Amino acid sequence: MAAEALDALNPRPGGRYADGTIGGAGHAEKILAASSPTGWLSGCDRDGAAVEAARARLAEFDGRFEIRRGNFAELAGWIPAGSCDGVLLDLGVSSPQLDSPARGFSFQQEGPLDMRMDTRQSLTAADLVNGASAGELAGIFWEFGGERDSRRLAQAIVHDRQRRKFETTGQLADLLERLMPRHGKKTHPATKVFQALRIAVNDEMGSLKAGLAAALEILKPGGRLAVITFHSLEDRAVKNFGRARARDYVSAGAVDVPELRAPRAPELKWVARKAVKPAEAERMENPRCRSAQLRVFEKL
Repeated sequence: MAAEALDALNPRPGGRYADGTIGGAGHAEKILAASSPTGWLSGCDRDGAAVEAARARLAEFDGRFEIRRGNFAELAGWIPAGSCDGVLLDLGVSSPQLDSPARGFSFQQEGPLDMRMDTRQSLTAADLVNGASAGELAGIFWEFGGERDSRRLAQAIVHDRQRRKFETTGQLADLLERLMPRHGKKTHPATKVFQALRIAVNDEMGSLKAGLAAALEILKPGGRLAVITFHSLEDRAVKNFGRARARDYVSAGAVDVPELRAPRAPELKWVARKAVKPAEAERMENPRCRSAQLRVFEKL
């Protein structure tokens, strides 16, 4: 989706851009190259290793970027309002995080049950699995993973942790596979639970809502916001944000009642109503991008 995201932002010489999920700096490198010789990039990432990798990769553009370790929800706290020509948010977990057993994001490799994007925070997946009630765990599995068997899985976890605390990804994945045998299915039964725990540990949905608002604040009129999502929960939040900010009215209550609407100027417009999805060739080359969707908005 890198090419599509770059096309959506349309970086130009001298432009100012923000990358709220800089990761390995693949997008940032292309933005800085396209905005040469004087374009500027502000970037951040929760992951300290990603920040260091990005700084190293962008060394040739020294003097044209600033990278901070932090959450994109905080962008408006250090980037001036109305200063950016484009903002990019590439959501979800990165390949380096997934591929590192020590980070505990993947059920396919044995590692500590961690899942923190920012290792400075105290809460880990193990803390949730070993400390949350069955009701709390079931809520996490259902809300953030869409796991239909959430209650049964949560109760089994609470039962098993009384004998032995869950410390590794393998322990949890093995329990889930025993409870829900694959029977030839491609998808591992731990997929939804691991996704849900990761989202909960990192408060990804709260960060996304705050980050979208921050991105809109730092954009110039005419500036573009490009968001790449990887699951329906993220995509729904992005669509709801777009719909609300593109309306020419606000509703007084939780339910949109036409008689209670108050007029207001819309803040953005959709560049395209339909999400951009990766081409077949890209999905073949990188299976992890198969669920990616790109949505683009322009500030009015």
